[in-house]
Amino acid sequence: MYKKILVPMALDHGVSEHTLEIAKSLSAGTGEIIALHVYEAPQGSVMAYLGEEAVKEGFQTAKGQLAAKTDGLDGVQAVIVKGHTYRTIIDYAAENGIDCIVIGSHKPGLSDFLLGSTAARVVRHAACAVHVHRSS
Repeated sequence: MYKKILVPMALDHGVSEHTLEIAKSLSAGTGEIIALHVYEAPQGSVMAYLGEEAVKEGFQTAKGQLAAKTDGLDGVQAVIVKGHTYRTIIDYAAENGIDCIVIGSHKPGLSDFLLGSTAARVVRHAACAVHVHRSS
């Protein structure tokens, strides 16, 4: 089984509980599970309208949501980092010795076929095993 599992979490989607259950099964109860949320700060001209304080507030809100989703879950460490979603997931996994990523996915829409989903990009670029949970 896997020793160090990363579970990326989009806080606005409801697949986190399922991916955490899958991660626990894959770790056989002895591995380390990291619930990761990547906070994407607004870019470009949007920053001129929001200001630094609004970005800090957004980060703190996301941090609180992640803590609430993982509160009371034994063996799950919550981590939040700033960055671009799929690239940060890949980098975090490489830098932290992750041997498996369990990521949720949704039914692809037209924009996913044109741009690609985060899960698809993680599958293509990860140097470790990736398990995808597709929500119905």
